[in-house]
Amino acid sequence: MCGFAGFTNLRGRNVETIARAAAEAINHRGPDEQDVFVTPTVALAAVRLKIQDLEHGRQPMRSDDGRTVIVFNGEVYNHRELRRELEALGHVFHSDCDTEVVLKAFVEWDVRSFERLRGMFAAAFWNERDRRLVLTRDRVGIKPLYYTAVGDDLFFGSELKTLFAHPDVERTLDRTGLSHYLSLNYVPTPFTLVEGIRKLSPGHWMEWRSGKIETAPYWTLNFAPDASMTVADAERELDRLLGASVREHLLSDVPLGVWLSGGLDSSTILHYAAEASPTRLKTFSVSFSGQTCDETGYFREVARKYDTEHFELDLRGDHEVVDAVSGLTHYSDEPSADAGALPVWFLSRLTRQHATVALTGDGADELFGGYLTYVADGYARHLRRIPRPLRRAALALARQLPVSDAKISFEYKLKRMLAGSLLPPEESHFFWNGTFTGREKARLFPDGPAVTTGDLYGRLSADPGTAAGYRNRYLYVDQHYYLTDDILYKCDRMSMAHSVEVRPPFLDHRIIEFAARLPENFKIRGGSLKWLLRRLMEKRLPQSVLKRRKEGFDIPAHQWFRGPLKAMLRDTLSERAVAESGLFNPTAVRRMVDDHLERRANCGYHLWGLMTLFQWMERWNIRIEAPPETVTQRAAALSLSCSASPQSSTSAPVSVPLG
Repeated sequence: MCGFAGFTNLRGRNVETIARAAAEAINHRGPDEQDVFVTPTVALAAVRLKIQDLEHGRQPMRSDDGRTVIVFNGEVYNHRELRRELEALGHVFHSDCDTEVVLKAFVEWDVRSFERLRGMFAAAFWNERDRRLVLTRDRVGIKPLYYTAVGDDLFFGSELKTLFAHPDVERTLDRTGLSHYLSLNYVPTPFTLVEGIRKLSPGHWMEWRSGKIETAPYWTLNFAPDASMTVADAERELDRLLGASVREHLLSDVPLGVWLSGGLDSSTILHYAAEASPTRLKTFSVSFSGQTCDETGYFREVARKYDTEHFELDLRGDHEVVDAVSGLTHYSDEPSADAGALPVWFLSRLTRQHATVALTGDGADELFGGYLTYVADGYARHLRRIPRPLRRAALALARQLPVSDAKISFEYKLKRMLAGSLLPPEESHFFWNGTFTGREKARLFPDGPAVTTGDLYGRLSADPGTAAGYRNRYLYVDQHYYLTDDILYKCDRMSMAHSVEVRPPFLDHRIIEFAARLPENFKIRGGSLKWLLRRLMEKRLPQSVLKRRKEGFDIPAHQWFRGPLKAMLRDTLSERAVAESGLFNPTAVRRMVDDHLERRANCGYHLWGLMTLFQWMERWNIRIEAPPETVTQRAAALSLSCSASPQSSTSAPVSVPLG
């Protein structure tokens, strides 16, 4: 596990110092080794966290002929299979690390090598003879990769901080990205919150030559439910795929453990890991004593069943939590409206004390239908048959109910359900997660309707021609955006902040493709979420785990904003601070804060997103308005980024000039 950065250099600047500064900015991703590769045309920087072949694998790594250089972040689990194939073709290896395999696979097969890789990765390849730069990212975006165009040059890196290290990179707030952030609680690929900076879409590669680029997908997920599939066949295949994936994810030359929440997903991973591991496993958990979201009883029961060496940390909302919230600003790259980043921060810190690698259950909800939003979508379809005036009246009555501190209380769910039924179906799917509606955003911005999301909901929820059934439409969206830009995003940043490598076995692309072939009722049947996975584990896991209600990995945000985080909330979102930013209507923000603190409403998710946004802008000196000339210079890069969206159905490269 590593991090990297790079800059092309057509203007002939001395960029070695800049490259070393970029590497230093992400030293937390790879504290074991750090180095740079510099030519008159390009600079590459890499930091390394040693996981496999601890004595070799230093980056940047050069090919045997010296023509090609790689910087690499991630793990390729089939690297030994590929190594044997490459050896048969005449390649000679000098290490046992996957980076060398990925480099020689690229030398042999070029961009066609990416579809052969099984794992999580982002990489950059520089060919000195052809003056050619190639970037790529894994199929679902487990590993990050940012880029921006400045003139004819291309800058890129594992985190935004690497781009900020270059003096030519502007730090201006992207209002389109901001609008998406408020509408979704995250910034969807390819957008970011910084104008001109974009994220390379998962499953894509990008080539740069002399100021021009080509970009294309190497993998496309098709939802094609197989009506002939039987439950028994599906169960056997899922069992086989999970067993194989977890065995591969256990490969490590450093201590390894499992993140355990006591839910179905992480408990499933532990089950297969315990079957495959020759040694006693370590497990790590976070608890919230006395809170409705506390899962202590569940994860302790599972840890006992598999006789793990168990470690846990209880979060009580004390000063340590307040300090951690401030720390998130530096390591998050972009603000996250998902308060679940906080427990992941502490879980990563706990893990680092005992292990360097951890397996997680991330991805199962998006693949197999595990979110209450999918059930809510179904209920809303029925609610919309009731005349709209009656639904409005019911919502008005529900708003008279006392406000609860519980994370997902009955009154909160009732209000969101009724309010969501008044929205278009495409918007309500995102609204269930506590996002801002278009009307709320219009009140928030001083220029109101001038800052909108446009057709975002329809574009994200539109059937891409591959999804079958309305729930598969939303599963497609959540896999392409929510999973990548929220779940995996926070997991990568919080774990790497503590130099911990996190691996999600559910996201082996063979399992993803298998899930896309499942009939809808194998995923959600009646009110049962993840029906097939639950059936598979029925006789393997405790009944308490199988039958428990769904809980997200979150903090009691509603309550903490009325307690330990109250002072931080008032200070960060003070009327003066909001007014001075010129970004939002200070009266609207003050009313939201007051309504929450005085228990007239639960606005915890909204407030978390706004608070982390303001802290992030201050930490990284983000300007609110862009100089006119900067907007003009970035126009080409913006159009390029949108053309590389993961919904692109073409596999042909698209040539776009930079600058």
